[in-house]
Amino acid sequence: MAKTVSTEKARQARTGKPVLMVLVAALGLAAIAWGAAELYGETIDPQVPDQTEPNEEPAPRPAG
Repeated sequence: MAKTVSTEKARQARTGKPVLMVLVAALGLAAIAWGAAELYGETIDPQVPDQTEPNEEPAPRPAG
C-alpha cells in the first residue's frame, strides 16, 4: 500500500519571494554582463569610415 505524505512534507523547499528575488537578480546580472560585452565589442571594433557615395563615375550614355 502506498504511503500518504502530506503536501507540506513532500515539498523540498518553499516557493515565494526568495526564489523570485534570486531569479530577478540573476536576470539583472545577465543584463549587466550583456551590456559590458556590447561596450567592449564596440570599443575593439575597427573604425570603418561611413560610405557616403561610391567613387565610380557613371558610364557615359551611348550616342544615338
